[in-house]
Amino acid sequence: QVQLTESGGGLVPAGGSLRLSCAASAPTFSSYAMGWFRQAPGKERDFVAAISWNGRSTFYADSVKGRFTISRDNAENTVYLQMNSLKLEDTAVYYCAAGRTPTMVTFTRRYEYSYWGQGTQVTVSS
Repeated sequence: QVQLTESGGGLVPAGGSLRLSCAASAPTFSSYAMGWFRQAPGKERDFVAAISWNGRSTFYADSVKGRFTISRDNAENTVYLQMNSLKLEDTAVYYCAAGRTPTMVTFTRRYEYSYWGQGTQVTVSS
């Protein structure tokens, strides 16, 4: 069982930055691919970014490319999402997810991830 705990959300003005963190309880954290998804009110939970077990491969939704950066520290069992140049449309609950490396294909689909955190709210104000 993997427990994921997100932190770092909050209220930020448009154009600002936030860094989200996701701490994992799994002793085999380094064997998991990690992803970030987000869900705005009344909308589906959408893919944001993902990173392979060793950090060598990263994936981004088109809407965040060039603004968001995913990274991980396997020694600290933590994955990060650095969010810059935030826009109003980035407002959502952000979820961290872990997926077993052998089952990952696209890294962008919710069903590829087995474990989810509770989410952290990010609100971008005008």
